[in-house]
Parts: sequence; structure tokens; C-alpha cells
Amino acid sequence: HTHTMANSGAVFLGLIFTLCAAVPSLATVYTVGDSAGWALSVDYTTWTSGKTFSVGDSLVFNYGSSHTVDEVSASDYSSCTVGNSISTDNSGSTTIPLKTAGTHYFICGVVGHCGGGMKLSLPVTAAATSPSGSSTTPPSSTTSPAPPSTTTTPPSTGTTAPQSSSSGTLSPFLAALFTCVAFLFKLVIS
Repeated sequence: HTHTMANSGAVFLGLIFTLCAAVPSLATVYTVGDSAGWALSVDYTTWTSGKTFSVGDSLVFNYGSSHTVDEVSASDYSSCTVGNSISTDNSGSTTIPLKTAGTHYFICGVVGHCGGGMKLSLPVTAAATSPSGSSTTPPSSTTSPAPPSTTTTPPSTGTTAPQSSSSGTLSPFLAALFTCVAFLFKLVIS
């Protein structure tokens, strides 16, 4: 029974991967603030630097129950005005698909939090189109990833440097795969 489930799981993943390969460009899912999330005392200007946001990408906001994610106008962003939001959510995990080019503005709608730094402004560019026939080839180190049964040691031992570098070569592939699965899941739901 377990063998059959493993085979069907592998077939399903193979099918998902094949479908994803047909998508011309994979969208990127950005977790706002990375592990710090959507919170007070995070420098979101630093977080956005070096990142390129394109139409089709998504933002994931993870936050506690005392916060909201409000998309606002440029003027409301600048003045930290709450109550006029384009969209708002307080679920604790908000995914915002970036559907239009231009600068998007987000604040926490709790009075005082925007002024305390919970504000995010990011430029979104039109989706990049690549000429047919050109593709990005992954580095050769990702063509044969290490098996997932690799032993890990607790971070407190200080011996994780070699492992983090090896998991770093695998993570772009996993990120692309998870992005594609999430994209297909959204297509099935809508």
C-alpha cells in the first residue's frame, strides 16, 4: 500500500513538474521580511533592496493577530493614513499577487504601526518575456541534488556551514517547484 502511494506521489510530482516546465516564466513568491515577517522593528527598505518584483510575483505576509496588511495609495502610505485602504486583511497569513506594474504600497492598519515602520513600498515591473529558445540553465551542481535523507545537526553545534551551502544549491529548484505548485493550485481553485 505504501509503495503504491509513493509511486502515485512520484507520478503526480512528475506531472506537476512537466506542467511547470511548460510555463514560460516562473513567478517568484517573496516572504515579506523573510523570517522576521510583517512586524514592528523590521527595516523593509533594506528587505526590498536587491530584489526585483515583477507582475505575476506574489508577496506573502506572515504576522501576529495584532497587525493587518493594507494596500494603500501613495499619499496614504506617505502620511500613514489608515481607513482608506484599497484592500485589507488580518488573517495572519496574507498572499498578495502582484497583478499590475507600478509602485505598490502596504501598511499595517493598526494606528501607530505604520509610523513605527510597518510600511512597505515596492516597484513592480512588467513581467519579463524571454525570446523563445532562450532559457536559464541551472548550475551543474543542481542537476543531481543530494538525497533528502541527509543527516542534519542542530544549529547550536556550529557545524552547519557545509550543509547550508549544499542546501543553498538545492533551494532555488525547490523554490521554483513550490512556486509552480502554488500557481497550479490557484489555477485549479479559480
